[in-house]
Amino acid sequence: MPGRWRQMVAGAACALAFSVMSWPAQAAEPKEHSELEATVAAPFHAAAAQRRTQARTFVVQLDHPDGASTHGIDWNLTLSGPGPQGLLRRSWSGRQVLDGGSATLRLHWDGRGSDGRRAPAGLYELRLVAGSGDDIVEQQWQIAVDRGAPASSRMAAMASMSTPKVDNTFPYRVVYANLHSQTRHSDGGAATGACKGAQEPQSAPYGPLDAYRYAQQHGLDVLLTSEHNHMYDGSDGTNAAAEPFDAIALYHAGLAEAAAYTTAHPGFLALYGMEWGVINKGGHLNIFNSEQLLGWEKNGRGQLLAEINTPKGDYAGLYTLMRERGWLGQFNHPARSGQFLVGGEPLGFTPDGDAAMVLCEVMNTSAFSTNEQETETRRSNFEAACNKALAAGYHLAFSSNQDNHCANWGAAYGNRTAILIDRDAALSRESLFEALRARRVFATMDKHARLIFTANGRMMGERFDNRGPLQLAVGFSNTRGRRVAAITVFQGVPGGNGSVTALSDQASLSLTPSPGPHFYYARVTQDDGNLLWSAPVWVNQLP
Repeated sequence: MPGRWRQMVAGAACALAFSVMSWPAQAAEPKEHSELEATVAAPFHAAAAQRRTQARTFVVQLDHPDGASTHGIDWNLTLSGPGPQGLLRRSWSGRQVLDGGSATLRLHWDGRGSDGRRAPAGLYELRLVAGSGDDIVEQQWQIAVDRGAPASSRMAAMASMSTPKVDNTFPYRVVYANLHSQTRHSDGGAATGACKGAQEPQSAPYGPLDAYRYAQQHGLDVLLTSEHNHMYDGSDGTNAAAEPFDAIALYHAGLAEAAAYTTAHPGFLALYGMEWGVINKGGHLNIFNSEQLLGWEKNGRGQLLAEINTPKGDYAGLYTLMRERGWLGQFNHPARSGQFLVGGEPLGFTPDGDAAMVLCEVMNTSAFSTNEQETETRRSNFEAACNKALAAGYHLAFSSNQDNHCANWGAAYGNRTAILIDRDAALSRESLFEALRARRVFATMDKHARLIFTANGRMMGERFDNRGPLQLAVGFSNTRGRRVAAITVFQGVPGGNGSVTALSDQASLSLTPSPGPHFYYARVTQDDGNLLWSAPVWVNQLP
């Protein structure tokens, strides 16, 4: 490294050491990725051989990455429908002791309700709740019951309806991103044939340049490598022998590699940032555009192993810093309880957090997938937690990423975070971050799909005052011919901390909201079961 760089870092390290030498030594970090992963895979349509009965098998996968065999996991799977007001049809429950850290449960459904009658046609919701103690995972997915060919009358009508198209007259163009992944700079970057989970920090062969190259070759427009901020000391705990300069230099090397790759590959945007926080009594969030490494760990001499001290678990303080610096963030795989505590409240709201946090992951593929064919079945849904944040008052768009720890960046499934940048603008950090600040984003499980949602012609992500009627409209297209099976428009009150409820199943509707603040967003179910989520619109209805 240049001499002036070394002198600057050394000087900063000395200053930081002087300011923190009197602080007590910090306890070792809990091991990351020791939380439960619970997923349920369910065929959206019954197989051809089961068309008459509509029977199918649901696969519940329980994984505890620490490999312990003593975890006792309580689980419950419910199937309800048809539609959001449907009666409970079936349920399964039990307690599973994980053998070697994982278990697979295959639950057969015969296509009948609890009363023994054949389930009527329509969309049904599968809800999985699994965990022990405070480590609870909640998942929600949909399946279709087709009585007749090719589908129920309601679904057939939805599939054949004419929805507004996102075409060449649209003022924006869509770029498809994966805004959550790791490389060897933290605990990712292992070859798919050797990847069994999180890697020991800085031990795997593949770094950011490898990730950008792979992602571009697999059709992505944008990849963010988001390295764990507390692993720059080369440890999942705290490395007492680590040097501040080495940690800081590695972070800046990543920034430089991203900038160099972007310059050399016009049309592709390489981003480098950090995943801040810990899971245990914390919560992970990505910071997209910090030029400085943030942290709380100190070496054996009391020196901060970062450039800026950000106390672990102090989310309110972090939000304030992010707002001051203009940094943008994303809530990663959020839970409704136990994470992002502010004043003891999960996903607690602050005005600074509202300004800094722009995205909430609504869906991810398994962080440890080795799949390179976009067919991963272990997928997680976080819509309930994102809705809690919206109801708390956050202005967030939905995102969908892969959290890749293996060398399959963006290839585990076809899900993407889709970002609408100005049609005539080049893809750059500036154009992308402008779109993120505007929350001009939709989340999709299908990289060939496009979704827009407007209110009185205002684009999703916007906030505005309204008087009189409000016209909501959903626009959808898919370049591979997929069609709409269902649309749900949701509503809620920002800052009300209430529930988010279904408002309509129509692609276009008119209403006059009650006076006060409201938000609305659309969720589209494709005819293959893949989902898309629009960003909300926020409307302040005037009397």
